Amino acid sequence: MFRVGIITASDKGYAGERNDESGKIIEEIVTKRGYAVEKYLVLPDDEDALLNEMIYMSDDLGVDLILTTGGTGFSERDVTPEATLKAVNRLALGISEAMRYYSLSITKRAMLSRGISGIRNKTLIINLPGSPKAVRESLEYIIDSVHHGLEVLTGKASECAR
Repeated sequence: MFRVGIITASDKGYAGERNDESGKIIEEIVTKRGYAVEKYLVLPDDEDALLNEMIYMSDDLGVDLILTTGGTGFSERDVTPEATLKAVNRLALGISEAMRYYSLSITKRAMLSRGISGIRNKTLIINLPGSPKAVRESLEYIIDSVHHGLEVLTGKASECAR
């Protein structure tokens, strides 16, 4: 069973002005697949707060997977990819490329997502879009391959296992 941290980046969600549907969808999808959600929180669109939480979840909680939602667009306050870049040691760009590729078959606006994916030590960090619909579509599209990636990252499978 993999351990997951969920971070929603949303100024309005953090202030209690918006219900966090996207984070709940992430929680629903991963728990349905047997993953354990260790921590789930809503943070403001603040690079330092996001970075510090990613580091905490990875280094102190030891989660296997951190899934973020929100903060990947063009707004000046959208800083989730920048925080993620500072948190990771290695990039895993194929995951984000796959999400954008799939999402482009649904909407041309998928090209505007700046989300990235990467690895911090033994933790995979993936930036998902902010909208509930896009979160569901993207996460359901990648989750099986991500599962294998987590098995390899944590030493539970070899690279070539199918």
